[in-house]
Amino acid sequence: MRRVIFNQKGGVGKSTIASNLAAMAAHQGLRTLVLDLDPQGNATRYLLGENPESADETLAGYFEDTLSHRIYSRGPDAFVWRSPFQHLSVMPSHPALETLQGRLESRYKIYKLRDSLAALEGFDRVYIDTPPALNFYTLSALIAADRCLIPFDCDAFARQALDELMASAAELKADHNPALEVEGVIVNQFQSRARLPASLVESLKADGNTVLEPFLSASVKVRESHQVSKPLVHLAPRHKLTAEYEALHQRLESA
Repeated sequence: MRRVIFNQKGGVGKSTIASNLAAMAAHQGLRTLVLDLDPQGNATRYLLGENPESADETLAGYFEDTLSHRIYSRGPDAFVWRSPFQHLSVMPSHPALETLQGRLESRYKIYKLRDSLAALEGFDRVYIDTPPALNFYTLSALIAADRCLIPFDCDAFARQALDELMASAAELKADHNPALEVEGVIVNQFQSRARLPASLVESLKADGNTVLEPFLSASVKVRESHQVSKPLVHLAPRHKLTAEYEALHQRLESA
């Protein structure tokens, strides 16, 4: 199963959600891989504790190889790093991804990620973190994935943009990846005592969107986990937010 975390809006928690769902899957014994396609590398730093200095063994190196005229000697497994957490691996990001994008688009390498993941063995689950834009890397991820999860941070601007996101996913499914299914919207940074978040969520449901439960609560514990590069299941296994991630993961696995 390959899941892409997709939203064109920044700051909605894509990297946090991708990393914590992947860590939860790995903690439950599933061999799990995270692909960090965002040049900012937040998921990479979160799960590896650092961002690789050299691009050569990151996803930037992988895409550079796809542009090479030589016969490549490295398969996709050469770009997989083992994280400090059992069963959890990462294909890390690098800032060089930004400058590679135009070359990849001009050479029409949009299906390369899908083909390479199909050839990559040894993983039960793959989570793909994407940039906050509908660009080459996000399109590559949507083409490579089976399922799509859309984070929603209970913001009025995010609500206005959600219909466009759904339309983009539907268009890509029709044109490039008929297997892609939108599993639903993940409500992030939810404040149960505030009126606006509840109102926005009800609006999502009224428009026929699949809103996944439980919602993910707002908590400073997330920032603490970022600081020490430990997903919540390892930093605070008994925390309320960790329990919400566990329940959300179980829902996804049982669907």
